[in-house]
Amino acid sequence: MADLLDNAFADHRPLADRMRPVDLGSFIGQRHLLAPGKPLWRAIAEGRLHSMVLWGPPGTGKTTLARLLARQGDAQFLSLSAVLSGVKDIREAVSQARAARVASQRATVLFVDEVHRFNKAQQDAFLPHVEDGTVFFVGATTENPSFELNNALLSRVRTYVLRALDAEDIGDVLRQALDDTQRGLGGQGLVIADEALAMLVAAADGDARRALNLLELAADLAGDAARRGCIDEDVVREAASQSLRRFDKGGEYFYDQISALHKSIRGSSPDAALYWFCRMIDGGCDPLYIARRLLRMASEDIGNADPRALEMARAAWDAYERLGSPEGELALAHTVVYLAAVPKSNAVYTAYKAAMASVRAHGTLEVPLHLRNAPTGLMRSLDYGKDYRYAHDEEDAYAAGERYFPDGMAEEHYYEPSTRGLEAKIRARLEDLRARDQAARRASEE
Repeated sequence: MADLLDNAFADHRPLADRMRPVDLGSFIGQRHLLAPGKPLWRAIAEGRLHSMVLWGPPGTGKTTLARLLARQGDAQFLSLSAVLSGVKDIREAVSQARAARVASQRATVLFVDEVHRFNKAQQDAFLPHVEDGTVFFVGATTENPSFELNNALLSRVRTYVLRALDAEDIGDVLRQALDDTQRGLGGQGLVIADEALAMLVAAADGDARRALNLLELAADLAGDAARRGCIDEDVVREAASQSLRRFDKGGEYFYDQISALHKSIRGSSPDAALYWFCRMIDGGCDPLYIARRLLRMASEDIGNADPRALEMARAAWDAYERLGSPEGELALAHTVVYLAAVPKSNAVYTAYKAAMASVRAHGTLEVPLHLRNAPTGLMRSLDYGKDYRYAHDEEDAYAAGERYFPDGMAEEHYYEPSTRGLEAKIRARLEDLRARDQAARRASEE
């Protein structure tokens, strides 16, 4: 028992930090970058330093790769967090790098975690020092560098895209920690059931750090007298009770998932749409944000093919505001499925854009006299409203041949209804009305 306590308190660092790989051979995952012969593998294995940005989800090895690069290149490793640091900290790191270069001709790898949180001025502060080789810059980000990093900085680095670990990789990470007697949990008498290990893999959601944190918590829970070191499904369920899937409420995953939801609805796949809706809710997305987006989808992608879609989206928004969570989420789910299942049309959306382009192209054209309002005698004396044909007084409430565009502007057709849903009927009616217009105009010319 004394040995077990000695091992437990020998290293107070979290398991995820203790198990950080110390060489490429023990690194798990990112085979698309680290297979022998790949550029990043060669750079690290051969100690060939260069500046880079590592872009990927949490727990995929960004910090570890930066450390391995410095270790293999025999370089000083300095680390900054963009959450906690400013330009002053950058200057201090650069001073340390210069001192190392003067004292021992040693290069410096400057690792900047969450680099996307630095503003433009802070990012610009790195440029001259990257340019002259004072530091080899390694930035880590979970956000798309194209949107979050300055072009000037991006042009001086190589960007490597890291991927979430798959289930096999996460399983290997967990087994490695369970077997390692020096840094991990090996030798502590822990026993884990296959089903419990599979649950840990699923709860980790591709994040190695989360996997090891959950394993460490499960090991603590299993260490009481009743469980005797057995990690079973109940232990894992307790350890992972608050675990959520990856979702960043405004970052790359946020926009990827709302895009997937929108495209699934547009593509008439109710099952996929419901899946992405639940992914967002499960990840903590504000349901009112989804409600707003559903209202937009009803107008943009369904339109007059089924006008009820807009009413349903608005009603679901109202229902959520009245009911709150979780009951109100069912109303949103109801709408997600309906929008995905009904006929689609972007005819009004396309017509709106075309009409707006026409307005901008033609400038400020005068309203024709016959369409102008004439509430006063002066206006009537100036022929405002003269010869206007009141549609309700005409056959079928339609003034065949009447013109409504500005004088001198050709009559244009922006709206071309689809042949789906209610728009099929709208299309047939408009075709009939346009044919009557043509007949009336021919008759007036004869």
